[in-house]
Amino acid sequence: MSDLPKRVAISEEGPREGFQSEKKMIPVADKVRLIEALADTGLGHIACVSYVNPKRVPTMADAEEVASKIRQKPGIEYAALWLNQQGLERALRGPLHVDGGVRVTASDTFSRKNIGKSVADAMVEQRMSLKTFKDRGMPVEWGIILGAFGCNYEGELSTELILQRVQLALDEAELAGFKLKGIKLTDAMGWATPRSVERLIGAIRNKWPELEIGLHLHDTRGTGQAAAYAGLRLGVTKFDASIAGLGGCPFAATDGAAGNICTEDFAFMCEEMGVETGLDIDRLIEVAKLAEEVVGRPLPGHVMRGGTLTAAKQRANA
Repeated sequence: MSDLPKRVAISEEGPREGFQSEKKMIPVADKVRLIEALADTGLGHIACVSYVNPKRVPTMADAEEVASKIRQKPGIEYAALWLNQQGLERALRGPLHVDGGVRVTASDTFSRKNIGKSVADAMVEQRMSLKTFKDRGMPVEWGIILGAFGCNYEGELSTELILQRVQLALDEAELAGFKLKGIKLTDAMGWATPRSVERLIGAIRNKWPELEIGLHLHDTRGTGQAAAYAGLRLGVTKFDASIAGLGGCPFAATDGAAGNICTEDFAFMCEEMGVETGLDIDRLIEVAKLAEEVVGRPLPGHVMRGGTLTAAKQRANA
């Protein structure tokens, strides 16, 4: 396993992307309880809320209240998502970390479903957001390609199209006075496979070898962990994940859409291969069970039920 990175950074998406997909409202106190429990696992970045239109995502209508009640621990980024200028302004008024970035959706149809705007119209608004970051002296270091591996509305997307979207993100950042250091490829609709991860990352690195790559993978069709492993083999060190596999995208056009790859499952796999995560997997298992309690239904995580191999060995030796 010498070709794998020595360490990866895992960002937690459960409270943000997870709760936005629930059909019932989760009490504010339960949302805060889960976020604060996640902060005790070694995570350095926790996506807590989305500042989005509550008519489209009712379960995020309480974003301001949740953000105000989190008891933040030093050294952890408690982050907020925004998708347009109005959401950004709400986020900037709050107490959470706001990531500066350039978001470009791969598929025009998914852009209209998810953001409510075409790719072209969304980029016009992005320029307002980039100006806001510039005026405030905030860094913009990452481009994010939404739905990079395929689209449930438009089908397979060509590698050339994704390269064009990456170029668009780079160009828009440069026009605003920023230089991107990395590109995050997201897959809310669950199209990524090991082969497509290898093909797309290879194409990006061939054209822009200096760019870092991050992966935001969903397990909609059961290939999320395998796709993440392919990313690891290619040296990717930044991954998004969701506690217990919580969540999904409400606009992905997939019934029962799964959430991100499961945090504790991915961390377990990494640690067993000698890739450090800095996370306490036993504590993650406890928080995964808390997540199930909060949403009131079984979640798809595996390690939370099977336990770690360390625990299994201890039982066997006893």
